[in-house]
Amino acid sequence: MTTMTIPKSIFQNDDLVIVPRKHYEELRANQIPVYFLTGRAAKRLDKRVASSLRAYRMGKCQKIESLSELM
Repeated sequence: MTTMTIPKSIFQNDDLVIVPRKHYEELRANQIPVYFLTGRAAKRLDKRVASSLRAYRMGKCQKIESLSELM
């Protein structure tokens, strides 16, 4: 078995995870892409989220068991 010394400066205040390369590649292939909105689309989404959170806090949202209850 090979012994490795990892300096603490590499993982200061953070976790260090070691996985086999094959497993790492599988994780990378299955990750969800991240999209960053800018400009008008970002502002529109921010307004929709704020409006939805306001409605939730005011109790205007319904708890449903399935999508058929919306019909």
